Amino acid sequence: MEGDVVEYRIDRGSGVPAYVQIVEQTERALRMGTLKVGDKLPTAREVVAATAINPNTVLRAYRDMEQDGLVELRRGLGTFVTRSLARPGAEDDSPLRAELTDWTARARAGGLERADILALVTGALDAYEHEQHEQHERHEHTPGDRERKEEDA
Repeated sequence: MEGDVVEYRIDRGSGVPAYVQIVEQTERALRMGTLKVGDKLPTAREVVAATAINPNTVLRAYRDMEQDGLVELRRGLGTFVTRSLARPGAEDDSPLRAELTDWTARARAGGLERADILALVTGALDAYEHEQHEQHERHEHTPGDRERKEEDA
């Protein structure tokens, strides 16, 4: 798969079906800007050679992504990205990405494994989202000026 923009890695012990791993890895590359509109995905044959999974598994992942409007299968030419999922701040050269890369390096140097780092990031994201939800709830239930005047009367 030399020269390809994405190289799939299948974790057989994860419990996640291989086709789902391919879809998730493609979506991650689209979010990070590693894959861009017009880029060609590796052929099913190349993915099979690199991962030793069934060709039908690769084709299922590619069909699922085509149904989601992420890629287009062009018979005889390959599978091409048709839609980006990238957001500002996720690009390779973004300051946020650089900070996260530095933090990840420190976490690994501190002895944390991949699962530990993912747990920390997921926990921080969950806590942030919970806090945002709580603030939203408080804001919605805080009486406005008119309601306060009516309550005081």
